[in-house]
Amino acid sequence: MHLQTLRQRLRALGAGPGHEHRVLRLWSQALPQDAGKRRLEDFMPRPLREALPALANELAGLARLQSRHPGEDGSARLLVALADGQTVESVLLPRGGLCVSTQVGCAVGCVFCMTGQGGLVRQVSSGEIVAQVALARSLRPVSKVVFMGMGEPAHNLDNVLEAIELLGTAGNVGHKNLVFSTVGDERVFERLPRGRVKPALALSLHTTRPELRAELLPRAPRIDPQGLVEQAERYARATGYPIQYQWTLLEGVNDGDDEVDGIVRLLGGKYAVMNLIPYNTVPDLPFRRPAWERAARMARLLHQRGVLAKLRHSAGQDVDAGCGQLRARAAPPVRGIRLAVVD
Repeated sequence: MHLQTLRQRLRALGAGPGHEHRVLRLWSQALPQDAGKRRLEDFMPRPLREALPALANELAGLARLQSRHPGEDGSARLLVALADGQTVESVLLPRGGLCVSTQVGCAVGCVFCMTGQGGLVRQVSSGEIVAQVALARSLRPVSKVVFMGMGEPAHNLDNVLEAIELLGTAGNVGHKNLVFSTVGDERVFERLPRGRVKPALALSLHTTRPELRAELLPRAPRIDPQGLVEQAERYARATGYPIQYQWTLLEGVNDGDDEVDGIVRLLGGKYAVMNLIPYNTVPDLPFRRPAWERAARMARLLHQRGVLAKLRHSAGQDVDAGCGQLRARAAPPVRGIRLAVVD
């Protein structure tokens, strides 16, 4: 279900702007539709009031918990069943964070990512994105939502931006706590600045070498790292949020001193944070996470040379937290799928 479709249904039932906002607020915050001290019959149109139980059940069916896998670090990977039987993954993160999926599968085909191995199955609707948040909030408080799960948000841009607008208003998530993650796409840099809700931006960089980036992200737009950083920097200055550069550390691939030099060259003086994320090893793929000491040295060298770098503990190492692993374990991805054209 798309949020615009939901809004149209509410209006057809007699909802005014206040009623519509209330229904969306309570749903997105995982509160019952009869919450509050006022009786519904005192202020809500009868057709809408009578339709609410069935509507609430339908909204709950957009994203149902199929299985939950707690990690020792306080994270929990959720396998989420959508109404048509497809599944996506959400991750409850420590300190009130939630990672949501924006596509079933992914067309970018990052060679180190399990999600990309099966291609794109379908888009996740704006309603299904918000439903992942509502489901998570029924389990624990959520104050930050990162669009870093299965899929490339830029390839489902209308749905993702529609969900972001709702979460940043009725959903009561601070705008800088909505984090749009992308491999880089011209449409992102065009449309995010125009939105009512402007999320923080996370840019998956992974290397400063154009030729290596083309190998690691074979179907990402061919924008070289320097061009990506320049466009991202303009967004950072316009919004006041630093860009979060994502760097998945792969042993012997992008963890050398040459990459330290490249990062300093690209990010020196920029409004940026470099997140170094040791790889979640996937048994079927030929990549490994570097030793913690090597990763820590890389972060230390960047600090010494003026780049704010954070070495992240990959959440859920003990519960297959690499994106797509849980879904693949439950239902192996389809091989040889023809990639859909994304716009």
